[in-house]
Amino acid sequence: MVISVDIDRFTIRKTLVDQGSLVDILYWKTFKAMRIPEAEMVPYDDHVVGFSVERVGTKGYIELYTTFDQEKNNKTIRIRYLVIDANTSYNVLLD
Repeated sequence: MVISVDIDRFTIRKTLVDQGSLVDILYWKTFKAMRIPEAEMVPYDDHVVGFSVERVGTKGYIELYTTFDQEKNNKTIRIRYLVIDANTSYNVLLD
């Protein structure tokens, strides 16, 4: 399912919800577009295995408030996103 969510005052379109995923991912291009200072990201040196079994390094992680809007029912939660630099047509991957 592809949705839009509000993350840290930005509406992020093309957010993929994949219940088979084990992590929440904020892609590097989206992170940069949000103009969040890199100093707010916590270093994290590990790899994520992608859909095509390639290993992608992480830039770090960051915790951001994320709002899901369903007409009259809004819910805001704090999500820890791994920030990775990978080629994808999505901006965020949520588990």
